[in-house]
Formats: sequence, structure tokens, C-alpha cells
Amino acid sequence: MQGQVSRARDRLLSTATGLFYAEGIHAVGVDRIIAEAQVTRATLYRHFPSKDDLIVAYLNQADDAIRTGVATARSKGTSPEETIRAVGESIADDIRRTGFRGCAFLNAAAEYPDPGHLVHQAVRKHRQWFLATMTALFTDTGKSDPGPAAQHFVMLRDGAMAAGCLSDPEPICETFGRGVEGLLSYRSHPADEG
Repeated sequence: MQGQVSRARDRLLSTATGLFYAEGIHAVGVDRIIAEAQVTRATLYRHFPSKDDLIVAYLNQADDAIRTGVATARSKGTSPEETIRAVGESIADDIRRTGFRGCAFLNAAAEYPDPGHLVHQAVRKHRQWFLATMTALFTDTGKSDPGPAAQHFVMLRDGAMAAGCLSDPEPICETFGRGVEGLLSYRSHPADEG
């Protein structure tokens, strides 16, 4: 019985993930998710007490995938610079993916702008983690200004993700890669250059 419950939950989350990302969260109703996942309404609400809980699970799953990608890049034992490049390349690979529709978190934030809403809070939690992680990576490079460098990286990522779903992703990814290289080579104080 436990295996059936887990399969039903996984099917619900997988179905919702595909629909939310492809069509938008507000555009997809619970009835459609139930129909496409081939479960009952009771099964949906047993696993996810509300649509908001399902949306947060969708975002948490996206968060887990990104955390895993960063952990994989870090575990390779390369230099901090190479780890940052690997994170950047992972972002570029995502942008090049067929069906790419931008950042799931930015898309969700646009649909749920209220900072007090559960979905918006899930977005903020992920973004705070990502910024802290990039700050730690830039700190490991020995940069004198890791905080601003990390913020700049996140802004470059956000811009690349927005532009990457609007036009040919290749020049967007190339520009993003040059921006990452610029951040890695930039020193904010002349004393850093010696």
C-alpha cells in the first residue's frame, strides 16, 4: 500500500510540475492535474492539502535539483573558480533545454507577488540559499568583494533565464558565460591586482 501511495504522490507532483512549468501555475487547475495524473480528488488532497501545498512541493523539487547540481559541481574537487564555471554551465545547459520557459522561481514569484504568501516564501527561501551559496563560492576564490560578485552572478543568471526563453538561447548563453568570466577576473580594488 505504501508503494501505491508514493507512486500516486509522485505522479501528482510530476504531472503538476510539467503543467505548472509549461503553462503557468494559475492557468492550471486542480481538476486538470487530477485528470492527467489519473488520481482521485481525495488522493490529491491526502498528499497535498491545498493547491498551494502542491505548488510549494513543485518549487521544492526544483530547489532540490539545483542544490544537487551545485553539490555535484562542488564535489568534483576543482578550484572554486571551476566550480563557479560549472554552476554557470549548468544554468546555460538548462537554458538550452527543449521546452525551456525561464526560471521556475521567477515565474512563480510573478504569479504570487505577495511576500506573505506561502509560494512567494518558497521562492525567497530558494533565492536566499542560492545567493548565500554563490557568496560562499566567490569567498572561496579569495575575492575581496564576494557579496557583490555573488549578487551580480544571480542578476546575470536571472537575466539569462529571462532572455533565454524569448530568443535564440546560444547567444544568451555565450553572453552569460562571458559575464561569469568577467566576475571571476574582476578585482574591485587596485591592490588586488598586484
